[in-house]
Amino acid sequence: MKIIISNHSGEPIYEQIKEQIKTAIFSGELPEGEPLPSIRQLAKDLKISVITTVRAYNDLEQGGYVANVQGKGCYVLPQNKELIRENALREIERGLMIAISAATTAKINKDEVISMLDVLSKEENYE
Repeated sequence: MKIIISNHSGEPIYEQIKEQIKTAIFSGELPEGEPLPSIRQLAKDLKISVITTVRAYNDLEQGGYVANVQGKGCYVLPQNKELIRENALREIERGLMIAISAATTAKINKDEVISMLDVLSKEENYE
């Protein structure tokens, strides 16, 4: 798992870390039982404060994504399949809203957008 931090993002660093770890969990890149990097190691790798990584990990634990085992580290918890599906639907909705907004601004009609979606789906072998 690779975490990329943007200093130009309006989002706090701990939020960026948390969201990227959640994405890795939902995508299966971080499977159930997988240990996360240690707090100190992640802080060192990202060249950020340990306090920032502690905040991200605490938020993940409170959200039910990971469990902190004293003296052993943080591990990915089993995830609810329905929650994963709901998260994916929300992400798709967000992307579609961006596409609709761009199409509206450029005065591209719905049929053209649907046609583009069909072409892209075929290119990605998504049927």
